[in-house]
Amino acid sequence: MRAGDELAPLRLPITRTLIVAGAIATRDYQDVHHDAEAARAKGSPDIFMNILTTNGLVGRYIAERLGPAAELRKVAIRLGVPNYPDGEMELSGRVTSMGTDADGETAVIEVTGANALGQHVTGQVTVRLPRGGGHEPARS
Repeated sequence: MRAGDELAPLRLPITRTLIVAGAIATRDYQDVHHDAEAARAKGSPDIFMNILTTNGLVGRYIAERLGPAAELRKVAIRLGVPNYPDGEMELSGRVTSMGTDADGETAVIEVTGANALGQHVTGQVTVRLPRGGGHEPARS
């Protein structure tokens, strides 16, 4: 893996079940993540995904692309437009830098996730890769 390498994209259907299950799994009981009527009363057209679910999906994306030996060291994301039910989000990534230490390599990956409304998530993920682990990113 080298700086500039692109990771294969991941397309995810954004279902009502994913949004509600993610909120429950992260113990986020805000009504805007599970009650469409309450979400509309607060100005949203529907329920929407919480940041913790998005964070988990970013982690899943990196882990699936780099393999089980990759250790997530830091995930720093910023939300943009909401993920509503019945949409789709496409995650993509690009290696922005590589470094080495006694235990292996460290990669910084710029990640974006877009839906029909625009950028849902942007950020950087720092990953430690064991030395000699044969970690070629899955490419598109």
